Amino acid sequence: MPLTAISIKGYWSIRNLYFEVDACSIFVGGNGVGKTNLYKALGLLRGAAEGTLTRAIAQEGGIESVLWAGERQRNQPVRMILEAKFEDLAYEVEVGLPKCTEAAFEIEPLVKEEQLTARHGSRKAVMMERKGPMVALRNEEGAREVHKDAVLSSETALAAFRDASRYPEIEVIRRELLEWRLYHDFRTDDASLIRQPCHAITTPTLSADGHDLAALLATLFMIRQDTIDLQRAIDDAFPGARLQARDEGSWCKLEMQFPDMPRPFGAHELSDGTLKYLCLLGALMGYRLPSLVALNEPEASLHPSLLPPLARLIAQAAQRTRIWIVTHSEALAAALYEETGKKARRVIKEDGATNIEGLTVSGEFRDEED
Repeated sequence: MPLTAISIKGYWSIRNLYFEVDACSIFVGGNGVGKTNLYKALGLLRGAAEGTLTRAIAQEGGIESVLWAGERQRNQPVRMILEAKFEDLAYEVEVGLPKCTEAAFEIEPLVKEEQLTARHGSRKAVMMERKGPMVALRNEEGAREVHKDAVLSSETALAAFRDASRYPEIEVIRRELLEWRLYHDFRTDDASLIRQPCHAITTPTLSADGHDLAALLATLFMIRQDTIDLQRAIDDAFPGARLQARDEGSWCKLEMQFPDMPRPFGAHELSDGTLKYLCLLGALMGYRLPSLVALNEPEASLHPSLLPPLARLIAQAAQRTRIWIVTHSEALAAALYEETGKKARRVIKEDGATNIEGLTVSGEFRDEED
C-alpha cells in the first residue's frame, strides 16, 4: 500500500505543504531552506504509529521549537498537522500546546486530534476520530464505538488500538508506517557498531543505524544465495573488488577484497566512505525492502566517483519500493535524473517558509501538468 501524498502544516519552517509522492521523490536545495524538515516529518508520522510521537518532538527541542515560527492567524489554535495518504486510506494527526484546563506539563507536546479515513469509490468513511482523550472508532461490523478517556494526551490512538480483527484499517496504517525506514546517517568512527561483528540472525531489512549490516549481507550470501546483483553493484562502485559476508559461530562478519591488496579488509579496516557506501547498499538491496526508504544526504562522506553507482542503486530500489531522497548534491540529483528520469524538486525559502519550486495548490507540479 504505497504512500501517495503527504501534507505538512506548521512544522518548523514548513507553513503549509501538500504534494503527491512518486516512486522516487528527490529533493535538492541549499543549507537552511528546510529540506531536512521534509525528511523529519516522515519520522514523526512513523513515531505516531510507534507511539513515540510526542517524545520525538521533545527530543527535537520541544513543541515550541518545532511549531511554525512565522505569522499565524489570530484566534486559531497553534498546531502542527501531519497527514499521510495511501491508495484508499489516509491518516492525520495534530499536535499542539496544552490548554490551562489540561493536565499536562507547561509546554508538553500534546496530541490534540487524529483521524483515519477510508475511501470506497467516491465515498469516504471516518474509521477513527480522536479529539483529546475521546476516540470514536468504526469496528469491523461498521458499528460506531466511543471510548472516553481512552488515551493520554502524550499517546496516539493509532498506537493504542491494536486489535487487528476489530479495527483492521487502524492496523493496516500502523503496520505500513512502522515499515518505513529512515536513514539519516551511518556512524563510521572507530567505535561504530557497524565496524564490529553482529549477531548471526537472518536480517531482511537494515536497521536505522546500520549496526546489523554484516548480518543483512550474510543473509544475502548464505540464506538467499543469490548475490549476482550485489556483486555487480560492488564492482560498479569499486572495480575488481569482491565483497563477502558470512557467519562464524554466533556472529556475522563482512570483508572486502580489493584487487591491489594482498588480503581482504574487515569492516574495522575499511575507510569511512567505503563503509558508508556498503550501508547504503544494504539499505537499498536488502532481502526485503520496507514500503518506504528515506535517505537524508546520502552523498555525505562519499567520493564524487561513487555518486553515479549510488544513483543506479537507488534507481533499482525504486522498482521495488518508494524512495525519498533529500540531498545537497546537484551531481547526485543529475545522476538520479539520468537513471530514473525523475526530476529533483528544488526546495526553496519564500517569505521565511519552505516551499518547492513548481508545486501547485493541488499537490501536483507544473512540469507534470505541462
